[in-house]
Amino acid sequence: MTDNPRIVVVGGGPAGLAAAEYLSGVGYGVRVMDRMPSFGRKFLMAGRGGLNIAHSEEHAAVLERYGPASPWLRPALDAWTMSDIRHWMSGLGQPSFIGSSGRVFPTGMKASPLLRAWLARLHAAGVVLQTRADWLGWGEGAQLLFTTQQAGDAAAQQVAVEADAVLLALGGASWPRLGSSGGWVPLLQQRGVEVAQLEPANCGFCTQWSTLFAERFAGTPLKPIALTFEGRRVRGEIVLTRTGVEGGALYALSTSVRQAIATQGQATVLCDLRPDLSEQELLGRLRATRVRESLSNRLRKALRLPPAVVGLLREQGDVPADPRALAALIKAVPLTFYAPEPLARAISTAGGVTRAACDESFMLKALPGVFVAGEMLDWEAPTGGYLLHACLATGRAAAKGMEAWLRKGGPRRYPLQP
Repeated sequence: MTDNPRIVVVGGGPAGLAAAEYLSGVGYGVRVMDRMPSFGRKFLMAGRGGLNIAHSEEHAAVLERYGPASPWLRPALDAWTMSDIRHWMSGLGQPSFIGSSGRVFPTGMKASPLLRAWLARLHAAGVVLQTRADWLGWGEGAQLLFTTQQAGDAAAQQVAVEADAVLLALGGASWPRLGSSGGWVPLLQQRGVEVAQLEPANCGFCTQWSTLFAERFAGTPLKPIALTFEGRRVRGEIVLTRTGVEGGALYALSTSVRQAIATQGQATVLCDLRPDLSEQELLGRLRATRVRESLSNRLRKALRLPPAVVGLLREQGDVPADPRALAALIKAVPLTFYAPEPLARAISTAGGVTRAACDESFMLKALPGVFVAGEMLDWEAPTGGYLLHACLATGRAAAKGMEAWLRKGGPRRYPLQP
């Protein structure tokens, strides 16, 4: 092993930057290379709504949010908890607070100041930050191949970069215009790495609206509502789209809805349009209106339901005039979905490098010296801070694994075999 190993981190999102921060902090020279013109683009997009970076619920409950992947991710999450994240943010001059929902946000409610402070810390630590470097895979031996381009240059050039250890943090395939395209999948599969199919997570779903309804109400939020599917009930908000429904309440059910569609061809979710009122209370209010009034007037006067809700009820067919039947429908409007929205529109990605393909430190068994972190790994979680938490935690965990491997003389295991 050389005295100063050549470490390359491919991907400048939260996982990659977290890895670079840890490795530079223990004395290694690190180079971070990203295909976009700037770092952390999806991180900044996540911060448009305030940058929900973690959740304050009990740690055991946090672990449960990762479902089947929880045992795999647990060591990383145990080593980098919500409290650690808040302390880290404070050290960057970006204090945080816990909102009424238990979610953790920067006090300034913006991602850009945190990212600027983070990049400044990395630069001060000697980390080389290189943008416009698109990873193409491997050349001879352990060389990494990139196409690079200087700002303002029309032509790109191919370069080979030597590395004693590599950490890949290229994200999933949601929001590809922000840098996560999933183009790494065939590059790893060609090297014998098992990758579970990438699928949309925390996504909207498609249904069959009438043309009139879609044109009139696309973009309309409905709140508060509650969705029920396979015995699980989630309160929150949904948004009507031209092709179906999206929104936080549906995202929380997206895993089970996606799986049901895959096995059954469709999934029907029940929507409670007035979760704060019981069916009996709805019935009493509906009976207080005049049956001869229009449906819109009855629902507006009795329940303060907006026109979009009336349209949604009419999408079910003939709306019952009987108050009892109408109350029952309002408490359980069936929404039948036939497909998830495309992966490019999803908030996050399910699937990725499988647990079986990695050792306990997130190093690829087929490629010694190559570590993987963040959304490239096969896990998913709901929104609410869990996504960023796991990206930060696995980035650090993979970096610690790399440190241990390097100290054992890891580079002697090269070159990579095609």
